[in-house]
Amino acid sequence: MFSLFSCFAKQGKADGGSRGGFRSVSMSEGISLMGALEDGQFVLLDVRRPDEFAQGHIPGARLLTNETISAETVREQFPDTAQPLFVYCRSGRRSKEAAQKLAALGYTNITEIGGILDYAGELER
Repeated sequence: MFSLFSCFAKQGKADGGSRGGFRSVSMSEGISLMGALEDGQFVLLDVRRPDEFAQGHIPGARLLTNETISAETVREQFPDTAQPLFVYCRSGRRSKEAAQKLAALGYTNITEIGGILDYAGELER
C-alpha cells in the first residue's frame, strides 16, 4: 500500500497541478515544456536578485526580481497576460511567490519551475 501511495504522490507532483492561478512542475519538466514551444512564444523569468542573475542564469532568461513585481513593472515588459511565463529562482521559494503575484495581476499562463539548483544545463553569464 505504501508503494501505491508513493506512486500517486509522485504522479501528482509531476502533473504540476494548479496552485492559485499557476502550476508547478519540476525544472526538467519545465525545460521540456519550453522546448516544445518556439522561440518568442514564451518568457523565461528569473526572479532572483541581479547579483545572482549575473553569476549565472538559464540561457534566454529575463530578470525580473521577485521584490520588484508590481502591475507597472510587469505590464511594461509583458503586456500579453496570456503569454506563457516560466518562472524560476534559486531554490523554488521566490518563484512560487512570484507566480502568485503574477496570477494576482491577471496572468493566466504561468508555470513555476522551481530553482536553478535543479538545472543541469549550461549557464549564461
